[in-house]
Amino acid sequence: MEISDEVRHRCALIAATARSVSIDLDRLDSVDPGPPPALDPERHHLAGDAESVALFTLTLDAINFGSGWFPTLRKRPGCSGYNTIASALTDCFRARGPWSPAQLRRLGVAEVAEVLEQDPRHELMALYTRALAELGAFMGDRAALEVVADAGGSSQRLARQLAEGMPMFEDPGFYKRAQIVPSDLALAGVAEFSDLDRLTIFADNLVPHVLRVDGVLRYGGELAARIDAGERLDPGPEEREIRACAVHACELIAPRLGVAPRVLDGWLWNRGQQPRYKALPRHRTRTTAY
Repeated sequence: MEISDEVRHRCALIAATARSVSIDLDRLDSVDPGPPPALDPERHHLAGDAESVALFTLTLDAINFGSGWFPTLRKRPGCSGYNTIASALTDCFRARGPWSPAQLRRLGVAEVAEVLEQDPRHELMALYTRALAELGAFMGDRAALEVVADAGGSSQRLARQLAEGMPMFEDPGFYKRAQIVPSDLALAGVAEFSDLDRLTIFADNLVPHVLRVDGVLRYGGELAARIDAGERLDPGPEEREIRACAVHACELIAPRLGVAPRVLDGWLWNRGQQPRYKALPRHRTRTTAY
């Protein structure tokens, strides 16, 4: 089974038996189209040669997690947690050049924290350092474009290789980070995949939040009250229901709008940057999955 079909199957099963989250079928058409998915050229290293851009994309996606900790990060003015990390890494690549796989394997927490402009004692810095070391080990002696080439033009194959090759990419039933890598490489203009539209949405905590605010997802009273109060949500059944129902809802919405789920994901993620969505609490879970 392709990795994205595995996600579809698992999320449909969870959605069918969910106790704390439901999908309002009458609101599935309430999602408005947005701009095409794109990477911000100011906050992403996209202007270098193809190898440098591909390596940047792999490096950023290796640490593309930690939303449960983002409220505790030192954020750049006007930036979210993700954009703070992406911007800092971009500045590093532009000023110092990329980290080679060998350098990734040797990075220490202090150096990672310095580049990302964070306190080295912050829990995420050790996790990011571990994730970068895993990327270096996964790449071995390969260049970034060789990693891309080894997938043979298949987003499904690359996502499976990432999920099986790096423990911190393991996210059974969702594979958010493994799936987003081929999408980002394609958006960065350094890879082509014939099956890109087979990807599901990238299940995190923002897309479900947007769907909830827009009335597509409904949370049970106790779960809603805890999230609205800003309480941290531990990994477990409720958190899986939120992500699974978001995936399944988007699998129902995407064909109605005539777009691939990954495109719909971009619309929803960008909408989530608007003040009315940021003003309301979303679920926060401390996990390396997203």
